[in-house]
Amino acid sequence: MAQKVELKSGNVDVLSGQKTINVEYDYSSFGVGKFATEQEYLDKKAAEYNAKEAGKGDAWKKDWVADRKSSYEPKFEELLNKGLADKGIIVGRGKTDAKYTLIVRTTFVEPGFNVGVVRKNAAVDFVIDVVETSNKTGKVAEITMAKVPGGQFGGYDFDTGVRIAESYAKAGKSLAAFLDKKLK
Repeated sequence: MAQKVELKSGNVDVLSGQKTINVEYDYSSFGVGKFATEQEYLDKKAAEYNAKEAGKGDAWKKDWVADRKSSYEPKFEELLNKGLADKGIIVGRGKTDAKYTLIVRTTFVEPGFNVGVVRKNAAVDFVIDVVETSNKTGKVAEITMAKVPGGQFGGYDFDTGVRIAESYAKAGKSLAAFLDKKLK
């Protein structure tokens, strides 16, 4: 399934010739499934799990947030860097000396499900702002990606985090292909 990457505004040509690009992640405001906010989703799911087994929901909630740094972000960066390797560009967190920063905003998450006989892939919507590292208020460009699919081949993705991580991996790969075509 081809992923549509759309340049909503600005120009990504400024990234041509850059050796490093900083990346930051923004999870401050997004809906999850049928819930308008992440907090509503977390509260409901944690309560359901805690009702079945004391403490299970609290652990799940902690893992939900921890998956960002341990899984989603590394997968995104790995495939983005792999796709930009021929351009000589390295993208990563903490590259504050880089002239430009990609701010990857998660705007919607469909966690999907896998109950063995029935499954639904995850899907994530992203808005990626290209900004100057020294002035993050002014956007150089805005890129969107909608419904980036996430699931594992063979269907062994019973964990929500695994499916969502695959969406981030696919987003990194798709963004790399998009930038590879745009940059000289």
